[in-house]
Amino acid sequence: MKTAVSASLLALALLAGCSPAPADSPEAVTEPAAEPAAEAAAEAPAPESALEAALASDVRSPEEKARDVWRHPKETLEFLGVEADDTVVEIWPGGGWYTNILAPYLASGGGNLVAVLFDPSGIEDAERAARIETNNESFKSNYTDPKFGAIAYSGFSANSGPLTEPGTADVVLTFRNIHNWMSGGYEQKFFNDAYAALKPGGVLGVVEHRLPSSAVQDPKAPSGYVHEDYVRTLAANAGFQFDGSSEVNANPADTADHPYGVWTLPPVSNQPKEGEEAPEGWDPEAYKAIGESDRMTLKFIKPAE
Repeated sequence: MKTAVSASLLALALLAGCSPAPADSPEAVTEPAAEPAAEAAAEAPAPESALEAALASDVRSPEEKARDVWRHPKETLEFLGVEADDTVVEIWPGGGWYTNILAPYLASGGGNLVAVLFDPSGIEDAERAARIETNNESFKSNYTDPKFGAIAYSGFSANSGPLTEPGTADVVLTFRNIHNWMSGGYEQKFFNDAYAALKPGGVLGVVEHRLPSSAVQDPKAPSGYVHEDYVRTLAANAGFQFDGSSEVNANPADTADHPYGVWTLPPVSNQPKEGEEAPEGWDPEAYKAIGESDRMTLKFIKPAE
């Protein structure tokens, strides 16, 4: 009987411990009501950075934004240390995918963008030179709106002059271009020109399709893939110091041995020409599933004086 009573008392004690104390009990504690302003601050989203605003801007098409998952522009530019008040030189911007981010971003912070287009100097084929000039003018016509800031222009090729006024750039950027210069035999010229353009302490940022170190590097890079060690050598030859690499643009699924080189993969997705026999094992869905190429992302510094 003593055991039964003890058990009953224990049960009551437990019930009392799990029940709220009466409002007038000295044990009752009333939490102060949250201040409305504090609640609003807690619920408000973090302010958007200038770079995030540029990435979300409507100057970028939905198709461009869809590629962020492969190109990682926010992480890439942050790794390279690009600031909104920098003077940035972008080499061979192509269709302007990165320009549509860089131009409004730099305009928002008082920075400057120099877009370096293909320089047709020295091209003997007059028709080809005229096409290049037409393409350059077409590119420029896309950036007349004040929201892009005042973009300056120059040129780069095997026969070009300085990228910009020497020693004035904070950052020089190249995205997936080195294989093109290797095909023309003037890849070292780019690194030398970039070194001359940068201020002491300035940054050279390189993103390029990466050839596995176990593969043989063709000096002309016809596959579009380049050894990372070769890029580092080119930079060192020009006087740069290697400052680090990022795997933000890596894609382990890319084996870099495709029948049409890097252009087998999205976004180009080359196909056999009409009447051409497809390569052995051809499977376009498999290449689509790989996604965009495996890419190195490298940061070099021009030593401070």
